[in-house]
Amino acid sequence: MTATPTTGAARRARLTLAGLAALTLALTACGGESLEENESGGSGSEGSGDKGSVTVGGASFTEATLMAELYAGVLEEAGYSVSITNVDSRELYEPELENGGIDVVPEYAATLAEFLNTDFNGPDAEPVASADVEPTVAALRELAEPRGLTVLDAGEAAIQNAFAVSEEFATENDLTTLTDLGELGEPIRLAAGEDCPQRPFCEPGLENTYGIDITEIVPLGVGTVQSKQAVERGEAEMALTSTTDAVLGDFGLVTLEDDQNLQQADNLLPVLNTDSLGEEQDAIAALEELTATLTTDQLREMTRAVVSEREKAEDVAQAYLVEQGLVSE
Repeated sequence: MTATPTTGAARRARLTLAGLAALTLALTACGGESLEENESGGSGSEGSGDKGSVTVGGASFTEATLMAELYAGVLEEAGYSVSITNVDSRELYEPELENGGIDVVPEYAATLAEFLNTDFNGPDAEPVASADVEPTVAALRELAEPRGLTVLDAGEAAIQNAFAVSEEFATENDLTTLTDLGELGEPIRLAAGEDCPQRPFCEPGLENTYGIDITEIVPLGVGTVQSKQAVERGEAEMALTSTTDAVLGDFGLVTLEDDQNLQQADNLLPVLNTDSLGEEQDAIAALEELTATLTTDQLREMTRAVVSEREKAEDVAQAYLVEQGLVSE
């Protein structure tokens, strides 16, 4: 079962964290609804496609929202009715992906591999991800398939964690790398997502790899305007953002080089619920074509349009898909 969409040009529903509880209750009541069960009329949304309904899920930061819109666009072009569910963390959307409440998520190879690894093998599990995308995806598939998840191929586009400080702070302390920051030895307040303390490539990695003394997580999100403003105003010394963040300079921020390669191969790839979408060849082909087309630079420019130019993620994604010939105008 999908949520009742709003009307509009794209005819897609958008559910935030506040609406997730209602979604979960609805899914529990209905037991979830497969594409096959929905093909009789595509009842998932107004103007629904004749191939059934698909729910695209994912996180709620800018790049993830853009990716969800891109997935929705190509799936609609392929004939599916699409709704979007954006929530705050993987702990919320990943179980929904496994149980079929969500059908597909744009994911990050290394981060998801380690998420599933520690979930299955415990917090002290030997890492399975690396900076090499092929073995990382292979390890991810091995962990994902028993959970009823299908992992498609990764593309060139990648989003990795990046850590930004004010240009003034970097200049005063001669900082260019995260190693420099660790050697500085000062307490650091980090503006980030509230799940940062549990993420191996966030607080634990900064402390263990670089010896950075993280004294407080200021829970303002990943790459948000609020997190950047916190650093700009001196309310935090550093902000968690991403390698696709195109507007750091607007806030007087610079990233510190990850010179010891803490971040791994977080290339973007689609992860599907096998039962609901794993045999839908038209959907898979549409997603694979998008993955093969998208580059990191293109995603960075789309992010700039949303954050700096205040364009809607849906409109930016649609314009990109039309420009690339992935959807019709």
